[in-house]
Amino acid sequence: QVQLVESGGGLVQPGGSLRLSCAASGSIFSINAMGWYRQAPGKERELVAAITSGGSTNYADSVKGRFTISRDNAKNTMYLQMNSLKPEDTAVYYCNARIRRWSGGTYDYWGQGTQVTVSS
Repeated sequence: QVQLVESGGGLVQPGGSLRLSCAASGSIFSINAMGWYRQAPGKERELVAAITSGGSTNYADSVKGRFTISRDNAKNTMYLQMNSLKPEDTAVYYCNARIRRWSGGTYDYWGQGTQVTVSS
């Protein structure tokens, strides 16, 4: 079994910061690309940021310059540092990872989601 567990969400005022974490555990041989997605009420899930196993990154235009994605391969953990938060960043944030299992096969896994609310 493989699990992704997110943490770090919460309520923050506009202009504030939060750091999300996503820890992968279980029968993991290797982790390829990882990413953060978000879904606001009434909207489709969208990609926020992604990072390859080699550390290459890409961001949604709406978060460029404010959010930073990173990963610690030794800990099978990914992070999202979110600065200068805006009310429109309010959403449930999900982590995603493409994982190769020891038992064989490569699969996409999702975390359970963590709520981020930006409000005064």
